[in-house]
Amino acid sequence: MTTIVIDYGSGNLRSAAKALERAAAEAGCGERIAVSADAADVARADRIVLPGVGAFADCRRGLDEVPGLVDALRSAVLDAGRPFLGICVGMQLMATTGREHGDHAGLGWIDGAVVPIDRTGSDGQALKIPHMGWNELTVGREDHPVLTGIASGDHAYFVHSYQFVPADPADRLATVDYGTPLAAVVGRDNLVGTQFHPEKSQATGLRLLANFLQWRP
Repeated sequence: MTTIVIDYGSGNLRSAAKALERAAAEAGCGERIAVSADAADVARADRIVLPGVGAFADCRRGLDEVPGLVDALRSAVLDAGRPFLGICVGMQLMATTGREHGDHAGLGWIDGAVVPIDRTGSDGQALKIPHMGWNELTVGREDHPVLTGIASGDHAYFVHSYQFVPADPADRLATVDYGTPLAAVVGRDNLVGTQFHPEKSQATGLRLLANFLQWRP
């Protein structure tokens, strides 16, 4: 079994790959982890991880500029149903639209929009943007296989100024409170995405990655 971490010019690829390798070793699942920018590798992958940092439009442009990559992703993930994990902006790219410096088309895999985090919390207090650092998760779908062993109150590491707002609240699997509940994990079918960085989230992140590597949606 091979998990491909997609290299499209955005994301902390080596850290993500090393965290996946460690999670695979600790889980004893024998998964091979590879970083690749080749659409053919993505098409053949058993699992796919899409990291992402920076602006939504820049990340989408990076995907589009790799020959055949978006088609290979669509074929492997939507048609063949292979497990997919999006990290940070990689998660946000699953949305219909990203509204960072204009409206930009996402992959459209989970209906919803990526919008700015409100700078004023529900209690009227001003918030620092980006939302950066450790924060507690609230797990809404404890029965989801990728969230096995992860409980409300567990900490994860966030760095983001925009939030993914799914059109269907059921697609929001876990939240984080930053002035108001924000999506921390989204997913449906064979798709899952984290707004936090699993590779920086120590035990919580390694557990999620190990769960993903053993997930059979």
